[in-house]
Amino acid sequence: MDAWSLMMSAARADQVPRSVPKGTLPRIWRFAARHHRMLAVFLLLATASAVIGVATPVLAGRVVTAITGRSAPSVVITLALVIAGLAVVDAGLTLFERWLSSRIGEGLIYDLRLAVFGHVQRMPLAFFTRTRTGSLVSRLNNDVIGAQRAFTSTLSGLVTNVIQLVLAVVVMLALAWQVTLLALVLLPVFLLPARRMGRRIAALQRESADLNAAMTGQMTERFSAGGATLVKLFGRPEAEAADFGERADRVRDVGVRTAMVSRVFLTCLTLVAALAQALVYGLGGWLAVTGQLDAGTVVSLALLLTRLYAPLTALSTARVDVMSALVSFERVFEVLDLQPALTEPERPTPLPAGPLAVAARGVRFTYPSASSVSLASLEEVTRLDDRRGHEVLHGVDLEVGPGEMLALVGPSGAGKSTIASLLPRLYDVDEGQITIGGVDVRDLSFADLRGAVGVVTQDGHLFHDTVRANLRYAAPDATDEELRAAMVRARLGELLDELPAGLDTVVGERGHRLSGGERQRLTIARLLLASPRVVILDEATAHLDSESEQAVQEALTEALVGRTSVVIAHRLSTVRAADTIAVVEHGRVVEQGTHTTLLERGGRYADLYHTQFAPPRAAA
Repeated sequence: MDAWSLMMSAARADQVPRSVPKGTLPRIWRFAARHHRMLAVFLLLATASAVIGVATPVLAGRVVTAITGRSAPSVVITLALVIAGLAVVDAGLTLFERWLSSRIGEGLIYDLRLAVFGHVQRMPLAFFTRTRTGSLVSRLNNDVIGAQRAFTSTLSGLVTNVIQLVLAVVVMLALAWQVTLLALVLLPVFLLPARRMGRRIAALQRESADLNAAMTGQMTERFSAGGATLVKLFGRPEAEAADFGERADRVRDVGVRTAMVSRVFLTCLTLVAALAQALVYGLGGWLAVTGQLDAGTVVSLALLLTRLYAPLTALSTARVDVMSALVSFERVFEVLDLQPALTEPERPTPLPAGPLAVAARGVRFTYPSASSVSLASLEEVTRLDDRRGHEVLHGVDLEVGPGEMLALVGPSGAGKSTIASLLPRLYDVDEGQITIGGVDVRDLSFADLRGAVGVVTQDGHLFHDTVRANLRYAAPDATDEELRAAMVRARLGELLDELPAGLDTVVGERGHRLSGGERQRLTIARLLLASPRVVILDEATAHLDSESEQAVQEALTEALVGRTSVVIAHRLSTVRAADTIAVVEHGRVVEQGTHTTLLERGGRYADLYHTQFAPPRAAA
């Protein structure tokens, strides 16, 4: 371990816990066991490198002894060839060891990332609405890489350093016990700077991390499309620049202080090592001059000194390195241990063929508490909120026949979107049931449910990718002709002709390179490719102007032909043709019927309708 690594380990000494939960080591081994053969070879190579590292100084001392003792030239040449051979072997071992280390480390990273990513994909929507995306990504990057180090640098370092230390001490005691004891007496002086300066560096690192996080947060918010728009509309560029400059100035000052403390630390270690080397030469040289040692032994001792101090200093911080790796594993396991709230049935019930009816019977629902779907560390809070919310739906009964349209209307916050989210099973009901084709959605396989239900939200999400990739997300095997046909059906034929790279045009983050209407119609084209039998439209035209709304409505009309649909809308003009209109208020269905019958009834729907379509009052 070099001085810089030692300094970093010492700086982490105050940042790792004293212990990790029981069961962590067996779980680590279950991941590592997949690479057990390469691990065994890797440890053997590390052992061989440690032996060569101690043997070389001894041989160098014998070369000096042979020269000063005027041995035959062949002896010197032979020793030199052996040293050269060991160097070649060590170089080869180092390269092979590095290859094995990379294979094991990258394999472990792959296994852990695949496990975490696959597990997170099975988490309910509530998990994602509460979790900070950056914290979750950090588990897949920083913590996984930190865990990987346990089987590369940390493990090989422990093995190599222990072997080198034992061999170096044994050989040095055999050569000159007086010099060895002197070297050991100076060891505390060598380690003292690491302990004291490490705490100072740790404090500076924490301060730097906090400042960089604040600066990065400001940049992330201001550089996003929405943030940049807000700054341009209401922000003050000079104030923004000054605020950023103040944060950057503090980061700069901390960086300068860290650099100076680090340099002082490294200088102290170099100075102490040089003083120890001088003492070895002094005492060893005096013993050689007085005839108690030969010159070659002094040289061997001086070279072995590095094989003594380096392992000792590395092992002094080994606990920090091991605990850091174990903590990284534990943070990964923490995510893997969070059980998905929604599970797939062992024996799913198949859906019937043809158009599907949809029904809700006695549905009651409360959004899950944070402790049941999330982790405090992923929300970056000290403690999760264990309180369950208030019941959102209170005994909802709804039904729409095969190929028919059900419209949900009512004020904001009434529970319409909640009902829509239960149908594709983004959440599970607390009481009652949601059925598709007469089958409870909890009895369906996830694949059948995804294939049967398609959703268009008011802010259809697009990935920062090409038009082709966004469309094929719903139909991976679709041909370019099918993609173009879907775009034409979604009233995007003219746009396709205008796109600079056609289907290979990148739409930008969240599709911001397209207009709102174009984004919505592209999500409708994606829906058409998926060809679901049940369609949910959740305020699909809420934020569009009249012209864009008209184009989207035409595309939606195309998408709904022959399909069962559940439509949520504030604009009642878009749902007058629905087979059934349900008015939802305070989590209850207060009335149902057709547009005509509800108007004739003069109830809540009639009030909503007359409010929207009342003629403007004449000016006084």
